[in-house]
This record gives sequence, C-alpha cells and structure tokens, in this order.
Amino acid sequence: MNTAIRRQYGNQNAISIENSEKPVPKPTEILVKVRATTVNRTDCANLTGKPFIMKLMLGLSKPKRIILGTDFSGEVVETGPSVKSFSPGQRVFGFFDMGLESQAEYVCVKEEFVHHIPESIDFKSAAASLEGAHYAYSFNHYNEIKSGQSVLINGASGAIGSALLQFLRQDEVKITATCHTKNITLIESLGADKIIDYSKEDFTKENERYDFVFDTVGKSTFGACKPIMKEKGIYISSELGPNAENIFYALKSKVYGDKKVIFPVPFSMKKTIPYIIQLLETGKFKPLIDREYNLDQIDEAYKYVLSGQKTGNVIINY
Repeated sequence: MNTAIRRQYGNQNAISIENSEKPVPKPTEILVKVRATTVNRTDCANLTGKPFIMKLMLGLSKPKRIILGTDFSGEVVETGPSVKSFSPGQRVFGFFDMGLESQAEYVCVKEEFVHHIPESIDFKSAAASLEGAHYAYSFNHYNEIKSGQSVLINGASGAIGSALLQFLRQDEVKITATCHTKNITLIESLGADKIIDYSKEDFTKENERYDFVFDTVGKSTFGACKPIMKEKGIYISSELGPNAENIFYALKSKVYGDKKVIFPVPFSMKKTIPYIIQLLETGKFKPLIDREYNLDQIDEAYKYVLSGQKTGNVIINY
C-alpha cells in the first residue's frame, strides 16, 4: 500500500510516498480502508516537530512513528477478535492528535478511536469534521458562556475557528469574527454578527469590549487583547504564545487579575466526538473544505497548510 512517510522532522520536502505492507489488526484494532484524511495543523506540528514540546512526545531526535496522519474516514475491512462494536463494510472515522499513521491506503486503529459516520455525511465531510472541531469543543466548553455575552473569534475561517463559530451559534451570544476579505461572505453565512477584515483592520484596536476572546490561530497575545476584554474577560489561544507565556498566564490569572487566560487542554475524544456527531446529524455543523489533493500530491497539501492560508480543511483523497 502507498503511505506518506517522513523519517526526520522538517517541512513538506521531508515527505516521501513509499510502498509499505498492509497492516494486520491486533485483537483490539480495526483495519480500515482509508477514503479521506485531512492535512491539518496537528499534522504539521507532527511533521515539523514544532513547537518543541511535540518532540518530547513524538521522539526527541527523530519521530518514532514514520507514517504521517492524525485522522481518517473510511470503511472497515477487518476487525480484531476483541472488537465488538464494528464489523466489515461499516463507514467509520476517527482522530488522535499524537498520530494514527493514517495517511496511507489502509490503517489499523484501536477500537477506542473509531466512531460510526452519520448516514448523511460523506467521507470527505467526515474527515473534515474531526481535528478542528475537537479543539473548538475545548475552547467552548472550558467556559460558562451565557446568553447576551459578546465573543470575538480571531481566525474564524480556519478549521478550529469555523467550527467554534458554528458551536457558539447554538447559544444566544453576539459573535464578532475576524477573517480575510475573501472569506467575509462565507463567515457571514456561518452566523457571525460582525466581521473584521484582518487584512485591513487590527481587531485589538476595537472600541468594543468582549467577554471572551478566542484566538483560534494563535497569532495574537493576551497582552495585545487585554484592552478589548471586559472586566473578568477571558482569553484563550490555540498556541502556547511567546516563550509559552499562556501557560504561565493561565496559572497566574487563577490568583491575580480580573482578566484571565485559560489554556484549553483538549477534552477527551470520548466527549468531543459524540458532540460533533450530534451536530453533524442535526445539520448544525458543516465543516468547511478548502482544497483537495491526491495522496501523491500530499507534499503540496502540507506546503499549503504550512503557509497558514487555508480556509477550513484540506482533504487528501484515496
């Protein structure tokens, strides 16, 4: 089978497409014929080993797992003898941020990371509904958001931001979103009440004050956002911040200061994926898909995602 492999940390040039043996499922594993995966920010962190904390988890000098991929959608081919919830032919999807080795034609996955795809959802949308939405759940559910509050989402057109916007739309809150000029109509369609074009305006210079500032692209800082936060306002970023400052601020603000930082350690996928499935089934969440590539073009897909310009999700078809 064809697989996307990198043996050393690096950019898209570190990736090669190689022929590997089809894996055999262990007793608690499921063999899946992959139909679609995404290239996402987590994949890019696994490819580059950045931030440095990734190397502590994946391998200090080089990655322990050489096949790329953190998510998948596809069909069950075979199950291990201990698997009870799945059978051949069923449509399934799954995500694990430390890597599933899923950017391949077949993947073996532990039963705990596998979920049934809702009937109305195709393979591409299923794959696109995982990584960004998983992190968006954590942004949303670490907070007690109340009706009438005001929220700013920086980076509303990304995978996390576009999912978070749709999740927050379930509540009666006022949502301001930042995006590029090209995505204004799209973000309006997802339910933003106000849009700031970041190519023309600096959202941190706004006169409006917000109960929550969600920096889903990690391109701002707590210090820059404090002036637009209300008293007891909360700041959350998808990144550690300069010199990992967001971890420090999260600890400090538990004791000092009215304006706080929350560091969104991801919730268990046993919580996030069922929530995502529920919204997919009811049509309240539709993941955005930007571009599609074939497996033999995966280096181009990584190059595009690493550029930071993607809208929603980038799909790899198999």
